[in-house]
Amino acid sequence: MNRYGMIIDLNKCSGCYNCFLACRDEHYGNDFPPITLAQPFQGHFWMQMIEQERGKYPKVKVSFIPKPCMHCDDPPCVIASVNGAVYKRPDGIVMIDPEKSAGQKEILSSCPHRVIFWNEEKNIPQKCTLCAHLLDQGWEEPRCVEACPTGALLFGDLNDPKSEISKVWNSERAEVFHPEFELKPKVKYIGIPKRFIAGTVIFKDRDECAQNAKVTLTGRGKKQTVRTNNFGDFEFEDLGEGEDFTVKIEHPGYTSHSFKVQTKLDVYLGEILLKRSSRK
Repeated sequence: MNRYGMIIDLNKCSGCYNCFLACRDEHYGNDFPPITLAQPFQGHFWMQMIEQERGKYPKVKVSFIPKPCMHCDDPPCVIASVNGAVYKRPDGIVMIDPEKSAGQKEILSSCPHRVIFWNEEKNIPQKCTLCAHLLDQGWEEPRCVEACPTGALLFGDLNDPKSEISKVWNSERAEVFHPEFELKPKVKYIGIPKRFIAGTVIFKDRDECAQNAKVTLTGRGKKQTVRTNNFGDFEFEDLGEGEDFTVKIEHPGYTSHSFKVQTKLDVYLGEILLKRSSRK
């Protein structure tokens, strides 16, 4: 028996919305009973695209996070429903029965990920089905995965040790979105945005970018070293929230600079002026 899962690599996602559009193309105006009924024209995002901005001017970064139903192993929507309106198939796909779920609007609020939507016309809750109607016909992947031009969406059978997804699923790279929910989702992510520390180093005496300056980050058992690029910029990514760090900047012939930084928010240290060291 297949046990389906999906991994979304945010490092590859360009925010093109092809996954969202493919979902709309497949489900808008098309009924697929008993799996689901047609998606309405407005208000439904069975594949949401979250645009997450980080940092502040002039150092702003935007990450795109596609978010379908997580198809949890412990789905709260199943508990919230009555008469078996929401159920989990043997392959792990969580389904909402379009007949039994009629009138059960309380199912929406049971999902902490907020990926269930209400169809006013049909009086039913609806969400991503991983295109179960296509998988049952022999398709190897849902429409959103098929439509992704960058390969950011990886789908497959977790019970098959030779599948590409099985090779990544239990690695340190694959993370759960909102692990505090403790729902054992069948959708994982690579590259979930975390805190960053960045800055720009300038030679004060020359008033030019300090290329190849050594920048060292220490704290929380970590030590990382990078070199500034030809614009004098440096950056440390994937840092934990609310952690304390020291950033030290060094370059031969110049006085070193150190900063104490806490990552409650993303940090841009601005333009850091290196002064030429005094000569004896």
